[in-house]
Amino acid sequence: MSSRENLNVVFVGHVDHGKSTLIGRLLYDTNSLPDGAIEKVKKISAEEGKKFEYAFLLDAFEEEQRQGITIDITMIQFFTKKRDYVIIDAPGHKEFLKNMISGAASAEAAILVVDAKEGIQEQSKRHGYILSLLGIKKVYVAVNKMDLVDYSEERYNEIVTQFNSFLANLNIYPEAYIPISAFLGDNVAKKSEKMPWYKGKSILDTMDSVDKEKGIENKALRFPIQDIYKFDNRRIIAGRIESGTLKEGDEIVFYPSGKTTKVKSVEFWQEKDKKKQVSAKMSVGITVEDEFYNKRGEIICHKNDGVTVSNAFNANVFWMGKEPLEKGKKYKLKIATQEIEAEVEEIKKVIDAATLEEITGADHINKNDVAEIVIKSKKPICFDAFNDNEALGRFVIIDNYNTSGGGIILKGLETYRDNKEIRSLVTKEEREKKFGSYGKMIVINGENKEVTVQFALKLERKLFDLGQRAYYLASDESGIAAEILRENGIIVIVANKEKSDEYIEITVDKDGKISDNILGII
Repeated sequence: MSSRENLNVVFVGHVDHGKSTLIGRLLYDTNSLPDGAIEKVKKISAEEGKKFEYAFLLDAFEEEQRQGITIDITMIQFFTKKRDYVIIDAPGHKEFLKNMISGAASAEAAILVVDAKEGIQEQSKRHGYILSLLGIKKVYVAVNKMDLVDYSEERYNEIVTQFNSFLANLNIYPEAYIPISAFLGDNVAKKSEKMPWYKGKSILDTMDSVDKEKGIENKALRFPIQDIYKFDNRRIIAGRIESGTLKEGDEIVFYPSGKTTKVKSVEFWQEKDKKKQVSAKMSVGITVEDEFYNKRGEIICHKNDGVTVSNAFNANVFWMGKEPLEKGKKYKLKIATQEIEAEVEEIKKVIDAATLEEITGADHINKNDVAEIVIKSKKPICFDAFNDNEALGRFVIIDNYNTSGGGIILKGLETYRDNKEIRSLVTKEEREKKFGSYGKMIVINGENKEVTVQFALKLERKLFDLGQRAYYLASDESGIAAEILRENGIIVIVANKEKSDEYIEITVDKDGKISDNILGII
């Protein structure tokens, strides 16, 4: 039995423009509601003295219609002859924009609902900007409540002209505008005879015509580690492959450490689930040939197609926190399974989402503002520019345990010092390709600190004489210096440093003797 194609579509729009009604109508017209749901909602509406609304059908899924509210975010499944759908319903009012961010981030297409009578509102423009910010390119505009403007082609054309003018500034070019009446069902599941001047498709036919993105399995491998599980004598590295493919025998690199190994096995629960190759969107477990420490947040890539590792990047961010996003304040940054402390190093410009006016020189970003910023972290972060690979090009900012912002990465920066950008014309990937690997960090520890320093110096000499690129850092000014050296394929040696799972540690005795077998673990 062949598996059916699935498409995630986010619905956005001003709170009163009929988005929930449109979704309810789609569920009704495709017979996707649970048995008895319509009768139940109609009965409750009558008991409460309310006129029946298709929007109430959304609440039937959560049985929340008695409270007279719509749920924060709903993921609703329905299907057509062509494919299965997940509708992501993101409420439009400002308090729930956080949910729209988290919902829209997984969407492959968007339907933006606009009231034909009221026209484009501030929220309509903001939602258009957020779709641009999240990189959702396949946008369709449903011009709703056409019955309230007597199905006027002239009014429809006015909306199209106004919205096209605004969205073009965001590099969003809607695939189609569809005039509808969600409540009456015009152009929802089938074409309406009331608008003969409209030659396009209905909402449902439009959704079926959306081409699902192809080829994510052909992109560079991005496999964020979710967790490590121990079974008998195996250590299984588990996670979801965000892009690319992986198979037994592949040579892989763990970032940010740069450790290399090969895939020993692709694990499976039952014999029928056994696969020689796994690919994007699959949750998998693997074992590797070399037994070294791995942890959640590391990113697995193929050897010659690594991810960017840096402590700073340029980004577009949308802020939804109760308190302003402040320059210099510490926040938690999440990219895939990575969680790292970070701060806003620079606010390049704040953009008014309604007018697109740019404000420079700001030291904070207010709620619902969009901005271009520089984010800096203490530890290296693994990421991609969004346009290169969406999987690791998105991030979320956590403030006081709340998801308070999100955005996309524009480009990585080499590092930041004294608030001045330091650029390089050579990428990390080019260096790694030229020098063959990411350099190691060797930490020499022991009871006698002077002895460990002498041992470190002797090890540097030994490695150098053997033709290795090795460098001893007299003290751990390593942070940036060590990363730069390692990026250029150099083995960095330091003495008397606190143990870390990211480094190779060598413990020496009080005599500080060096032997060839030491080289076997480097």
